[in-house]
Amino acid sequence: MRRYRTAIVVLSFISAFTTASLFAAERPPNLLLIMTDDQGYGDFSLHGNPHLSTPHIDRLGRSSVRFDRFFVNSFCAPTRAALLTGRYPLRCGVWGVTHNKEAMRLSETTLAEALSAAGYRTGCFGKWHNGEQFPYTATGQGFQEFFGFHNGHINNYFDTVLLRGATPEPTRGFITDVLIDEAIRFVRSASKPAGETTAAQPFFCYLAFNAPHSPFQVPDRYFDKFKAMRFDEKVAAFYGMCENIDDNVGRLLGVLDELRLTENTIVVFLTDNGGTAGVKTFNAGMRGGKTSVHEGGTRVPLFIRWPAKIREPKVVTQIAAHIDLFPTLLDLCGVKPPTGPKLDGVSLRPLLEGKSSNWPDRVLFTHNPTSETNHYPGAVRTQRHRLVREIKGPGGGSRANAADTTALPWQLYDMQADPGEERDLAAKQPGEVERLSRLYEQWFDDVSSAGLRRFPIPIGHAEENPVTLHAPQAFFDGGLKFFAGPGFAHDWLTGWTSLDGRIWFDVEVATAGEYEVTLNHLCPPADAGSKIVLTAGDSRLEAMVPGTEIVTTPLPHRDGGSNNYVNRAWATLPIGNVRLSQGQTKLTLHAIDKPGGQVLDFKGLTLRLR
Repeated sequence: MRRYRTAIVVLSFISAFTTASLFAAERPPNLLLIMTDDQGYGDFSLHGNPHLSTPHIDRLGRSSVRFDRFFVNSFCAPTRAALLTGRYPLRCGVWGVTHNKEAMRLSETTLAEALSAAGYRTGCFGKWHNGEQFPYTATGQGFQEFFGFHNGHINNYFDTVLLRGATPEPTRGFITDVLIDEAIRFVRSASKPAGETTAAQPFFCYLAFNAPHSPFQVPDRYFDKFKAMRFDEKVAAFYGMCENIDDNVGRLLGVLDELRLTENTIVVFLTDNGGTAGVKTFNAGMRGGKTSVHEGGTRVPLFIRWPAKIREPKVVTQIAAHIDLFPTLLDLCGVKPPTGPKLDGVSLRPLLEGKSSNWPDRVLFTHNPTSETNHYPGAVRTQRHRLVREIKGPGGGSRANAADTTALPWQLYDMQADPGEERDLAAKQPGEVERLSRLYEQWFDDVSSAGLRRFPIPIGHAEENPVTLHAPQAFFDGGLKFFAGPGFAHDWLTGWTSLDGRIWFDVEVATAGEYEVTLNHLCPPADAGSKIVLTAGDSRLEAMVPGTEIVTTPLPHRDGGSNNYVNRAWATLPIGNVRLSQGQTKLTLHAIDKPGGQVLDFKGLTLRLR
């Protein structure tokens, strides 16, 4: 079904691509989309931060069209889904950052699919975070090359292991430097003609840095600079990561100059949500940071530079959002938007070209999901006002209990007169509160009308064999819990002290056959000997759990570390072979005997189609 849909998309785009011939007098532009992770609007010297220096990104901003009021979601995966599809993330089925809530529906058409069908060479480098198993991964969503990682974060930024396609590959050096090296390799390769009679393909390079997202790890020379300025270790590392990013962006832009690609390459720079460690030091006068639905959680920089066509740098004050990038970039590249899913965004080309006289007033929306059905936290942004409804709780409400009854009343702020959101006008302007809140409820009902659910995990695709099912993607009961609490990427299940405990995965089997199953686990020697059972349909496997050495790998944290970033050396236990039929099924793990205090700590299951 996925291949069939992709084929239809390809055929439709071939007819729509206005500059399809590589020998055309005017070549289509290259596209370089750079996004950083957890870097806020205030984390740039261009925006007035007096503590750090980002000269390369500042220079890019000053030579670009800069959108002064550009909005995204307040955390990672939803923003990524919106910019890749032109649709609000709830439409895409994205409503979280872990537990498979971050995966996009396969019916979505991505920017990479659109440009690939139109003759572009596509590559994604860095953090994907819109699905962990093929075809939810970058290579299943239109990218011909991928080098990075699939989930929300990575534990080790030095000499780490990344994925090339679906194959693990050890790397050397600091991860931001490594990703830039890969992007430079891709740009050089994509820009090199295949022969004297052919022209180079246009390329789309999606460079999604994972820095300066925690864990806060950075080379010494960057950290030492800010530590000497008497910042605490977290802020010193965060600002150091920001300056390292800036140096690397400078390297990549220098390669465009060297290859004489600058003139006809569209360079887009943005970040995925509000800031984190730097917010308490400088936040450009805004309220809130990552996870907040106030301005500081959702307003980020957007720079768009294309010297061949957009010759005059300018600052755009009209509001715009992540949903606008998909239609804007297709428009600039000469590719018509696809027929199919409804777009929420609009092309910003008139604003890029200075044609703003007839630009309409807009209303933009933000939702911070906590469950499949909650309406809040949420916000509405017009050119003048921000309407906010919060649920107090950890992470700005993103990890609060899923109960709309705990939501605070709507707040209303005049963003032109009160950009710091200090004076709530809700009591003075009830009519505006009623109008905007009604629009919000109508919008929410619309974008969530298809329902939200955790998609079954696909297995049995040739493009990814074996497949690992990770603990944060599991369902469980009987007293089990995540080691670090929320169950973010790389977490595991622990507390399996009762025979009532169960762990299960909903899976979608693409290819029927016999699958070799391996358990990724740890078990203290004193608790060895539990007998576990894996069931899948009518199939049943039993195994005895051996004792294992518990080894925690030190990580180069600059802030003492966090339970979210604990690295352990996990043991593997072959369980046996199970025959699976095509279609949806459930894999369930339980214990029938427990001689010690616990059964095991569970990291995941790996299945290989034999």
